[in-house]
Amino acid sequence: MKVRTERVRVVRKTLWIVLVLNLVVAGAKLGYGLFTGSVAMTADGFHSLFDGSSNVIGLLGMALAARPPDESHPYGHGKYETYASAAIGGMLVVAAWEVGRSAVEGLIGDARSPEVTVLSFVIMLLTLAVNIWVTLYERRVGKRVGSDLLLADASHTASDVLVSLGVIGSLVAVRLGIAIADPIIALIVALAIIRTAVAVLSRAEATFSDRARLDAEEVCAVVREVEGVEGCHSVRTRGSMSEVFVDLHAEVDPGFTVEEAHRISSAVADRIEGAFPEVVDVLVHLCPSGIH
Repeated sequence: MKVRTERVRVVRKTLWIVLVLNLVVAGAKLGYGLFTGSVAMTADGFHSLFDGSSNVIGLLGMALAARPPDESHPYGHGKYETYASAAIGGMLVVAAWEVGRSAVEGLIGDARSPEVTVLSFVIMLLTLAVNIWVTLYERRVGKRVGSDLLLADASHTASDVLVSLGVIGSLVAVRLGIAIADPIIALIVALAIIRTAVAVLSRAEATFSDRARLDAEEVCAVVREVEGVEGCHSVRTRGSMSEVFVDLHAEVDPGFTVEEAHRISSAVADRIEGAFPEVVDVLVHLCPSGIH
């Protein structure tokens, strides 16, 4: 429980830090993009604003996921974290729609050519640096604590890095007199956001569909190390990256007493939890050796 509490604290702290930075970045891009009339920069600003909104969703999701198991949720509330990551994927789809719509309007309409100044590049380069730092920081923490939510949010911000690079390219093109590049880049941005959304939703689907989280052979190899175990089969794993549930069949001598069988069962569970830190629950079914 102490480890889980510390994990929740780390995830929340990370989300708060990223939220503040995303709001600063979004304000800078949106304000200057609207002022200069740059469709690509404004689209990028909305994308960053969605990053901040996803952080809020993440914080709400973690507040629910942190609750302990109860009668209605005997396996705990960990999937709320995955629900939050899926919501972020949905928000990315909405963001892609908004950016794409603005791009199409810029292509078929009579939008004014955006004003590109030195300050335009300064703002984009500074916000790009912030986004790169946020992506690396959030992804590193997400992998360390096994958080689907932080990894989804890091992917969200990583897409913002690609978007910002595209916007900088459009600013250069407009500066050279190629005004049409602004909405074209914005359209490419929309496609990049869609690609990120698919990756985020795919990661959430792995948890919702109970996709196997551990290699069955690796689990059995650990189980066979326990004294008294003669075989292992029917390994099943499910859950999120940070909360994996395992059930399996371990083969033992049919002559063992209930007390001996119980000792072996407990030893198997302890050995698995020691070998795979992400495992939070192990159900061991003992069966006579040689019978599958």
